[in-house]
Order: sequence, then C-alpha cells, then structure tokens
Amino acid sequence: MKIVNPYIEVEKIDGIDIMKKIEKACRTCYRSEGSITEDSYKKLLKNCITRGHESVLEHEKITVRMYADIGVYKDLTRHRIASFSIESTRYCNYGKDKFDNEIKFIKPCNIEKGTKLYEKWEKACQDIEKNYLQMAELGATPDQMRMILPHSTASEIVMTANIREWKHILSLRTTNHVHPSVRQIMIPLLIYFQKEMPEIFESVEYDKEFPESQYAELKIEK
Repeated sequence: MKIVNPYIEVEKIDGIDIMKKIEKACRTCYRSEGSITEDSYKKLLKNCITRGHESVLEHEKITVRMYADIGVYKDLTRHRIASFSIESTRYCNYGKDKFDNEIKFIKPCNIEKGTKLYEKWEKACQDIEKNYLQMAELGATPDQMRMILPHSTASEIVMTANIREWKHILSLRTTNHVHPSVRQIMIPLLIYFQKEMPEIFESVEYDKEFPESQYAELKIEK
C-alpha cells in the first residue's frame, strides 16, 4: 500500500494564441476581421462574455490529466460536454508487477494526519489492500476485486473540454459547496487558466478560504 498526493498535468498552452483564434472565429459573425489588432481580442472577448455570447469559446479546447481519487472523477463526469478517459478498475489488476503489487491511495485533504481519524482511514485502506490481494490469489478477476475499492483509490483521468465548458466547470467545482478533494484539483487549474487567459477566466470566483497548502501540484507538460 502506498499513500500518494494528487496532481494535475496541463498541456503547455499559449493563452493569448487561444484567445486570438477565438477572436478570429468570432469576428466572422460581423465580418470585422479587418479590425483585428495585437490586443483587440481583449475587448472583444470581454464584450462577448458580458453579453452572454459565450458560444465562441467553444472553438478551442484544452486537455488535462489528473491523478486523483475515484471520488473526484465521479463528480467531474457529471459534466456532459467533455471527453473522459479513465483508469479502469475493471481491467487494472493492482496485484500485478505493473502496479508494484499494491494499491495506491490518495492522501485525504479533509482528514488530518496524526489524528485517530486518520489512523482509522489508513487501517481501513490497509485492510482493503490485504483482502484485494488475497482475492487475486484466489483467482478473482479485476472486475470482481474492484467491488471492494474505496473512493480513496488513486486513479488517472484524462479530461478534454472546450473553453466554454471549462469556464462552466470551474465556476461550479471551485466553490465551498464542492468536496475538498475536487477543490484541491480544480482551484489550481482555475488559477492557471486565469493567468493564461484572464479575459475569459478572471470573472470566475473560487473558494479563497481553501488552504493553498492543500492545492494539488500543477505540472505543465513540455
């Protein structure tokens, strides 16, 4: 058994380039391509968003890879206009060398290490792994063994959505009404998008009371 931290990987993006491509598509509506300047996208996109004309944001997309607990992707897959490829507990046998013969569990951000509560959680995970591996020895298949896997089980998720949908998802999944395991993934992603594409994402509010020490590591793919 191994307890690991979540992280998120984002493809290296050029936010200005993305916004300029959206501007070019948008100006087709008015045939105002001749009005494009070095920074004309700023005013245009802000005007579009203010008027609710956000369909133009659908022309560009971003792919994100996450390493999080099963509970996170159960929440995120509720969003319809997105594509998901998720580590399958039906086919992945964690008792094999490929997975180091162990189950990896995401460290909970809402249970403090060193407390009795944390000890109970850790013991439960240890028992689950022990029983999982024993089931494997008895010839159980992965889709039988997955029946005992908890929400804390670590899983890789690849998620692709267009810019409009990311804006919608992040506006919903970064508030204090959302499970902390989701917030610790989504808030640093939103902050990155706000930095790269402020004209689009700066208006999205998030739970600023959520401790930065709990943010998942954000990695930029080269």
